[in-house]
Amino acid sequence: MPREIYSQHLRSLLDEIIVLSSMVDKALARSILALRERDLDLARQVIADDAVVDRKCLDIEERCVQLIVTQQPVAGDLRLILSIIHVLDEMERIGDHAEGIGKIAVMIGDEPPLKPLIDIPRMAEKTRDMLRRSIEAFVRKDAAAAIQISAEDDIVDALYDQVYRELLTFMLEDPKTITRATRLIWVAHNLERCADRVTNICERTVYTVTGKIDALRASNY
Repeated sequence: MPREIYSQHLRSLLDEIIVLSSMVDKALARSILALRERDLDLARQVIADDAVVDRKCLDIEERCVQLIVTQQPVAGDLRLILSIIHVLDEMERIGDHAEGIGKIAVMIGDEPPLKPLIDIPRMAEKTRDMLRRSIEAFVRKDAAAAIQISAEDDIVDALYDQVYRELLTFMLEDPKTITRATRLIWVAHNLERCADRVTNICERTVYTVTGKIDALRASNY
């Protein structure tokens, strides 16, 4: 395969990663909207659409494997393709978390809200912002941006702690709220895990650029 065509294949893989990240971002946004609006039809759609995300991940992974087998890339190109496969796994799991939030929204159904949702949507918005920027950094091979984005996981963690403490207070003051509060904690936990997945994507960006899998972790100490 001529180098120009080979480079086009690599570029196409990165374009597909961008498309996939948009699908996952949309799933997260819709899952939170379904939760806030008590929109059970939308929640069920989020759940159903996770299969589409899974198929997209498998399709891109197959293309990665095919490129490795046929072109036997080395050095930076091999790191890039292997990193794409890892990023696929992280985004597939973020999609699973969005599906999980959709399932919780269905479980909650039309129950009266325990409290206005404020910090959970803030967690979602921050996580989505980190996801979008992490993919941009990955495509641009911007290690410095990836390190900065990874550090912002602390913001999501702080919001999660705040949500957890507030909901725990509800449960302690009125045991009748335990079920509803627990479900919201599950939502917050899914979002916290999504942000962790974004950090893993950032780590892969640094690996692609430097060849050191522990470079990002080291930068956080």
